[in-house]
Amino acid sequence: MTSVDDGQRWPPVADEDHPWVSTTGDYGSRRERRLTAGPYRAAVPPFIANRTISLTGELQALTEEAATELTRFDAEVGHITAPFASILLRTESASSSEIENLTSGARQIALAELGEHTSRNARLIVGNVRAMQAALELSDRIDADAILQMHRALLEHGDPNTAGRWRQQQVWIGGGSLGPHTAQFVPPHHDRVPELIDDLIAFANRVDVPVVAQIAVAHAQFETIHPFPDGNGRVGRALIQAMLRGGQLTRSVAVPVSAGLLHDTATYFHALGEYRSGNLEPIVQSIAEASFAAVANGRTLVRDLESVRADWRTRVTARRDAAVHRLADLLLRQPVVDSKLVTSTLGVTGANAQIAIDRLVDAGILTQITDGRRNRIWQAKDVVRVLDEFAARAKRRRG
Repeated sequence: MTSVDDGQRWPPVADEDHPWVSTTGDYGSRRERRLTAGPYRAAVPPFIANRTISLTGELQALTEEAATELTRFDAEVGHITAPFASILLRTESASSSEIENLTSGARQIALAELGEHTSRNARLIVGNVRAMQAALELSDRIDADAILQMHRALLEHGDPNTAGRWRQQQVWIGGGSLGPHTAQFVPPHHDRVPELIDDLIAFANRVDVPVVAQIAVAHAQFETIHPFPDGNGRVGRALIQAMLRGGQLTRSVAVPVSAGLLHDTATYFHALGEYRSGNLEPIVQSIAEASFAAVANGRTLVRDLESVRADWRTRVTARRDAAVHRLADLLLRQPVVDSKLVTSTLGVTGANAQIAIDRLVDAGILTQITDGRRNRIWQAKDVVRVLDEFAARAKRRRG
């Protein structure tokens, strides 16, 4: 249920005292130890399952326009035969990771997907690709287990001890590592997490709330609960994709909403803080405006990749069903390849895979990026360039 200008205020986060037992002993200065002694206060988020969302008429109109634009973009891209669903999923995952200061170029991410040794950030971004994919696959049943599966997909290779489990300790944001007393925000005590998640799930599955506003509030509530030791932001933005799909605003692709949020992360983080103070309009506006930016950047990406593919077609003379053309399509979604990947993906022999690779090397489409004749890897530099340009546009501030 949504009402316009009915004067009802969204409830702010309360707090409660908890005893604190330091695990750091005499570590830190005397002042730091004094500041982190005694009980601390942790957030107590309100239950929201049956809350009414009150928006101004202007903001409600903005969310409706954003919903229309998201649906239109999904339909546009869904009718294109090129593998843009995979491409947009990767760009959304990379942008969401970059909000957490996990940055990596398109080439490094593609190498990590190939299983090659690469930067830690690139490996974490690939984990986020898996989390986003899980979110889309589970969008028809958004429940606690689905959220745990998203988290497991995100961190199972990086932190298997906590992946797919609610946190079992107090966490806090800012203020140093000795204790939560001076933190910028102290999420709820871990004992409260399961019931808060159940309440959030009930809200997320309502059908009487406009989808964009519902997504924004659910995302902000999730970040307030902070149910995991790590990965909350990335899982929270994966939840956005699950709800877009579950709410029928998207059917074919992951619209890179995180790329829209990257335009102004300061406003995004401020909006999350405002939500905790009982003001939900900033986060609703932030998600709505990010949707417009995401669609604009996504359209440019699709247009640029279509231009690349059209240029490639002029350079390769072969039957449309030949392996070389199927390899070119593969390069749009996986711009770094080796012979093993080409063989398995195209279902051809190793010899025929190498023939297709060599044809694209001769055409200037593929370039070998390793030395020697063993364990060779090639990249499609045109696709890497376009993906890096997408990332650069996402980081440009509005204005």
